[in-house]
Amino acid sequence: MSETVSEAAPGTIVAAFDFDGTLTWRDTLLPFLRRLLGTPTLLWVLFICSPWLAAYALRFTSNHRAKAVLLQASLAGRTQAEVQRCAQAFVREYLPLQWRPWAMHHLVEHQQQGHRCIIVSASTSLYMHLAGASLGVDAVLCTEMEVVDGRYTGRMATPNCHGEEKVHRLQTWLATEFGAAQPVLHAYGDTSGDRPMLHLASVAWYREKPWQHG
Repeated sequence: MSETVSEAAPGTIVAAFDFDGTLTWRDTLLPFLRRLLGTPTLLWVLFICSPWLAAYALRFTSNHRAKAVLLQASLAGRTQAEVQRCAQAFVREYLPLQWRPWAMHHLVEHQQQGHRCIIVSASTSLYMHLAGASLGVDAVLCTEMEVVDGRYTGRMATPNCHGEEKVHRLQTWLATEFGAAQPVLHAYGDTSGDRPMLHLASVAWYREKPWQHG
């Protein structure tokens, strides 16, 4: 860890971790949807959504729009109880095989030194809060999904927690928790969608290497 971590008093540092590709080896949304829907149904959903997914791959549409279409097709009408059962099994059985040793080492080191640790992720509330609880983090800021009368509508209840939205969500959380006495922020990420959050941090890591503000 950095010299800042070792010298700062406990409670004055917040460590913010991206999830997919940072704490885990890979994206986790599609593996979760495969478990929830089954492979044949997921393949059908991907076929239905392929125009939007292709447009996103070609940068003709936004991450938010492509993700919204996929989630709508996958989740609309699913009961909260069904998704919760799937999420519990997913977090218990799948995620432990996906943790990246380097990131997990840093997360545990922060926790052992009494630092506040949070996850800031575009992944969804379908399983992210359970994942955060399994890791013992202090908060999970993620893309929240809408539930009405015990069923998922397939719509996002918050903006997709990606790019600048990560900064907005993180700053709101920091203001609520610390007020004007802002802590030293450490941030960990692995894609361009994490860079706004890394810019906000005093100490930043990008793909397991120190990241310099550019």
